[in-house]
Amino acid sequence: MVRLPALAGVRVVEFAHVIAGPLAGTLMADLGADVVHVEDPKHGDPGRQQGPAKDGIHLWWKVSARNKRSVTLDLRTEAGQQLAHELVLWADVVITNMRVDTLRKWGLDWLSVHDLNPRAVMLQITGNGATSSAYNEPGFGKVGEARSGVVHVTGFPDGPPVHTGFSHADTTTALMGAFAVAAALVRRHDPDFEGEWIDLALFETLFRLVEWQVILYDQFGVPPQRAGNQLAVAPGAVVNTYLSSDDVWITVTSATPRSVRNIAQLLNEPLEHYQTAAQQVERKERLDALLSGWVAHRTADECLETMRSLEVVASRIYSAEDIVNDRTYAERGDIITVPDDDLGQVRMQAVVPMLHQRPGTVWRVGPKLGADNDLVYGEWLGLAPERLGRLRSEGVI
Repeated sequence: MVRLPALAGVRVVEFAHVIAGPLAGTLMADLGADVVHVEDPKHGDPGRQQGPAKDGIHLWWKVSARNKRSVTLDLRTEAGQQLAHELVLWADVVITNMRVDTLRKWGLDWLSVHDLNPRAVMLQITGNGATSSAYNEPGFGKVGEARSGVVHVTGFPDGPPVHTGFSHADTTTALMGAFAVAAALVRRHDPDFEGEWIDLALFETLFRLVEWQVILYDQFGVPPQRAGNQLAVAPGAVVNTYLSSDDVWITVTSATPRSVRNIAQLLNEPLEHYQTAAQQVERKERLDALLSGWVAHRTADECLETMRSLEVVASRIYSAEDIVNDRTYAERGDIITVPDDDLGQVRMQAVVPMLHQRPGTVWRVGPKLGADNDLVYGEWLGLAPERLGRLRSEGVI
């Protein structure tokens, strides 16, 4: 029996652009939701121009906007705002990451959305949260990362704070937003369901995920500091990266007393010196130095084979090339090949998370601008051909 994807039947409209809001919608689209991405008729989403291009074709968009419907709509016009309100009436979920005052002007803020469609779930992403005094200030992900506390503890003690090499705050906010929408939708069939307003600031999700930073400062009066790859607060005595004799970086980690004893055994250390957590912390610098020397005198393959036999948890640090050639990634089906009109075939991540009973799928790459105007406006909203023609001639869509 063929089962529908987990979010099949959920209707989502996005008045959002670039990363955080649209990625939340993509994650839902991967699991079967019908997601309509609203774009400016002339310029489209700025996300269409992000990142490297091959032969004039921007690659990031192929992944970031996959599984969605693209419609064009000039929200600066009265006719465009009216049509936007009809999309809100059609939708179960409204996603926005535009400035709050702009949404109010267009009748797409929470109060307006809730008045139009009292059962709608609204995910609103802003730089500082819609309830703060800085509610209308522009916000980007890297500023959110800086304010979250994550960047402060990332890097080496004698070096500058370091941002991660991708859109960290945007993507975690998208993930948290999609999770919150799914949580809200659990109650949508209750007779007393009154919609939901999910109000997320770009700094809040990373702030929440670094669970220990506030309580440590609260109790010790000192903020955690950068500790390189050893982490400011580590679950075990050994967490670091090491360079092998063939110039391959390996990460070795521990999270339990037993895992630290396995590393001690690898290094021929007396196990009686590593029985308790206190003993292990006392000797962490010794273990780190010994392990660094041990790895430096062996190839990466030799290191990893020996570590595996002793249940020392380690891995080479993967590049994208390593990922696409890795056996475990292949066995999990985590990389898929998708047909594309511009590039023929492209590889990208499969749907994550993997649901076995009602799995998601990737059925299209990021669509052309306005590719679904007729489907969404004509079939889904039921606009008459005359009205569609007029909206086109006036440049509203």
